[in-house]
This record gives sequence, C-alpha cells and structure tokens, in this order.
Amino acid sequence: MILEVRLMSARLRQPIVVVLGHVDHGKTSLLDKMRGTIVAVREAGGITQHIGASLFPLDALIDTCKTLLGEIKIEKLRVPGLLFIDTPGHAAFANLRKRGGSIADLAILVIDIINGVQEQTRECIQLLKSRRTPFVIAANKIDLIPGWRTRELAPFSRTFESQSRLVQEELEKRVYELIGDLSFFGFKADLYTRIKDFARTLAIVPVSAKTGEGIPDLLLILLGLAQSFMQDRLLASSGPAEGVVLEVLEEVGIGHTINAIISEGVLRVGDRIGLMGVDGPFSTRVKALLMPKPLDEMRDPRDKFKRIEEVEAAVGVKIVAEGLDKCFAGSPIYVISSPENEQEILQRIKNEIEEFMITTDKIGVVVKADTLGSLEAATLYLHEKGIPVRRADIGEVSKRDVVEAEIVKMKDELKGVILAFNVKIDQDLEIDASNKGIRIFKDSVLFRLVNAYLEWVENETTTRRLRAFDSLMKPGKIKIMEGYVFRRSEPAIVGVEVLSGLIKPKYPLMNSRGKIVGTISQIQDRGQSVHEARAGSRVAISMREPVVGRHVREGEILYTALPEQDARLLQKEYYDMLDEESRKVLEEIVEIKRSVDPLWAR
Repeated sequence: MILEVRLMSARLRQPIVVVLGHVDHGKTSLLDKMRGTIVAVREAGGITQHIGASLFPLDALIDTCKTLLGEIKIEKLRVPGLLFIDTPGHAAFANLRKRGGSIADLAILVIDIINGVQEQTRECIQLLKSRRTPFVIAANKIDLIPGWRTRELAPFSRTFESQSRLVQEELEKRVYELIGDLSFFGFKADLYTRIKDFARTLAIVPVSAKTGEGIPDLLLILLGLAQSFMQDRLLASSGPAEGVVLEVLEEVGIGHTINAIISEGVLRVGDRIGLMGVDGPFSTRVKALLMPKPLDEMRDPRDKFKRIEEVEAAVGVKIVAEGLDKCFAGSPIYVISSPENEQEILQRIKNEIEEFMITTDKIGVVVKADTLGSLEAATLYLHEKGIPVRRADIGEVSKRDVVEAEIVKMKDELKGVILAFNVKIDQDLEIDASNKGIRIFKDSVLFRLVNAYLEWVENETTTRRLRAFDSLMKPGKIKIMEGYVFRRSEPAIVGVEVLSGLIKPKYPLMNSRGKIVGTISQIQDRGQSVHEARAGSRVAISMREPVVGRHVREGEILYTALPEQDARLLQKEYYDMLDEESRKVLEEIVEIKRSVDPLWAR
C-alpha cells in the first residue's frame, strides 16, 4: 500500500470521523479499542476528551501505526489528528447533518465479517450515500474465523501472513462475499492492500475490535484519505463558528445544555448563535462553554466540567445558554456575527429545515422522529421508496398527527398511517388511534420501520384485491349432458358438466348467441347443495326460467352471462388471477358479446 501525502502551507483542522453499523457488529468495541490503544501510548500525545467526541492527536496515531510507516511515503503529515464521534451509530451520524451533506468528513462502517451485511448496515449505507460521506469498511471479528491465530494490535498484513493457508482462504472468501454485497449498492470495493486508486475503490480493512488486529491499518487509511483527498475541506477557519447539535441534555445545577460539534470556525463565550427550536429558528447568547476535565480529575461528580472561553474547530463542546430546552437535536448552529445578519442566519436555518419538516395538504403518510437528523434521514428514505409524506415533524405522536392521518385515510386508506421513528407514543393516544382505524408503525430502526409499513401495504393490497376479485362474477362454460334432464320446467333441472371456469347459484347463463336463457337457482352434487362447481365437475342445476327442449337443449353449451363491468375488470385488473382455461372462456364470452355489441367491455 502506498499513500502519498502532499505538503500544504495552510493549517488544516482534524477530520471528524463517525463510526456506524448494524447492532452488535462491534461499533462501540472498535471505538473503545482504538481509544484504549491511543491511551496506551499516552507519552506520545495521549488523548483529549471532548463532549461527544475524542481527539486522537497525530503523534499518538503515528506511534500506533509505526509498524506500517516503512511502507508509506510521507513528505509531511499536516492533519493534526482525528476527531472521533464518541456516540457510534446511525442515530448520531444522522444528527451530524448540514445542508446537502454531513459535517462528518469520514466514516467507518463496521460490518461483522462472519454475518455480513445486515438490515441496519443497509440503512447506514443509504445514509452515507445520501450524505455523500466518504467511508471505509472495518470488516470486524476476524478473530472469530475458525483457526485464527491472534497477534495483539498487529497490522493486518503481519497477522494475515502468520495464519494457515486454510484460514487465509476463509478470510478471502468472506471478503469476496462482502465485495459482492457492496456491489448491490453501487460500490466497487476491495481489500485495502490491493487498492491502487482509493478515490474510486471502497477500502475493506479486516480488523478485530477484541484483539486490536488491523487497527493500525484502519487509522492509517483514515489519515491517508483525509490528507490525500480532503485538504480543501479541512482548511481551518478563524471566522464565525458553524456546527450542529448532537444532543440536548439537562444537567443538574446548570439546566438545559446542548452537546455540539463545531465543524468550522471559532466559538466564544458571549457569541450569539442561531438554532432551530420547537417554534422555529431562534437566537440565544452563549453563557458558558464546558469541556470534560481529564479522566484522572473526574473524581467529584459535582465538578466534572471545566469552563473555557473559546473553542476552535473541529471540536465537541457543551454549550450553556437560555432557551435550549426548545432546541432540536440535529439543529444547525451558526454564530450571528452582527445584529444586521441575525435575520439572514435565522432564515438560512429555516430554509435548511423546511426541506424535510413537511406540512402539506397532499395525500401521504405522517412521519414523526426524535431529532432533525433522524427526520431528514426518514424523509429522504421514504422519498427513495416513492412514499409520499403529508406531514413530517419532530417529537412524540400527537392528537394532531392522528387527525392528519384520519383526513388522509378518508381518501386513501393505505396512506392514512403514522410512522413513528424512535419516538414515544402515549398509550391512551395509541388506543384512540386504533379505535379510529389509524395504524401507527413504530421502530428505532428506519429500515425496519419502512419495511413494516411496505409489507402491510402489500398484504392489505393483496387482501383487498382478493376481496374485489371474489366479488366479481367468474367466467364459466358448461354442457347440458344428454339423458340427464330431471325436470323440463318450473324449475328446469338438468345434469351439466363444467367444461371450464366455474358456476355459482345466481349466475345468469347465456347461449352461444349471447341470449340469456336463465339464472342458476341451485347446484347439487350427489343430492347435496353446493355453493359452486368448478371445471371437471358433473352436477345438477335448477333454473326457473327456461323450458328444456324450447329454450335450452340437451348437449347445448352455455356460458355465464358476465356483467359488462365485471368482464372489463377481469380483463384489465385481474386477468393474472384467472387460470388458463378461465381466460380462454372469458375471451369466448367477450367474443360472443361483441358479436352483438362491438364496444362491449372495452
């Protein structure tokens, strides 16, 4: 592997890196192992704690990766380190939003190499694609490959060489399966040691969060990608800060605060900032900026933060200000540099949010999510699936949401539903919605939530289609058997053979000229009344209208006299639900009718 690093005179900020993936695939374990590895080489620079993030300084990263440095041509590394978001998962990544993308510069998508791509993995890939965030694959749990010989914290290339041929072949097989899975999402991927162009090929780095194997490779790949392809994006700015709210919290003795990631510029105590709240964009003044004290000083829970006067991107920080109780997680943060541009900043925030906080009159589903980031992810995903949205908002499901769904349900029952993504629902409200026939789908995983709704729509559509099909008169063709006239009139009772399709009581019958000869009153099979007779059956039928020998004759072929609307629907909507013989009979019936009326059932 060769990563060439170019020299730049301008100062770069550290890239913001987020870790995401399917539940139990090892996101937290991997982050903890990386953090622990850096702490182990504390003398080389240690680790700096931030709110919601951890800064891995460059000298500590280089020390961790020193076994690989002989394979890399470095003119001068200028990226000052890597800022990892401490809250791994798609929810945290969803909140790292900005207009048209993400404030995360890079991502690590953790995939269990044993179990492969799972439902949340797919959701994460969709999120990464929609945000256009560069990422690498950490193929985790290589230590679980049968026969694997562990080498603690070893680079992948070294630990792979020490494995038996069978183990190497098993890992290669699983990597190729992963390459195949990723190709379905439009990604060209490969084992990172084989990649010549990292701009075009997604890197797969086999790792073990348990033993630390492959972690040096993973960190070095991130450093190389950041420095080789992201220099313009990482140029440090001393201008007004920009960032995003990671979460809103209430701290004892302080009140409501926000944990924020500042991605651009400088934020100072006393700055006025613009945010998104329950009632729309608002501004407030920064009272305090708080950072965690070093781990060895955090003995007293009453004094776990230290106050600072300013922070410079990229950084995670706790902000204290008035009115933060109404702030939304995922809200953009902009410093308002002067009173003159406050309205401009607030309008910019409003424009950003209005793209996915939807309130319209169109027929569509109601969506509720816990944060702005989650809401944006949900609306984008629904749009991709072709599901229209009437209302998209943040917070718990409310009475208004139920009313909105009721309005839609009157026009389209399959869209009059509520999709609740990671939000609470009052039990009484849920019962009230159920009594009104409003379905509420709820889940903390977006992929599962939307799939549950789509499966319900498919099942309901199939059920309704079957119900509608069952209500239609079906094509049938019978022959009056010779020698089986049991009664000639009032009612006429004859033995018939069902040649194709089916017949039922109340079905009118017509002859080959299209003239209706009577209506079936009853069908009997061996003396027992039956509700239908299908192709191949020989049964007795009774009809009040005809006289055998005058209106119908032995050996004559009769057809069910389909209503025109039923025939039209069977041809255009339900043709696939008829068997081959029934289709032929339908065509015969249509041909007979059109010989009298050329426009019949067109």
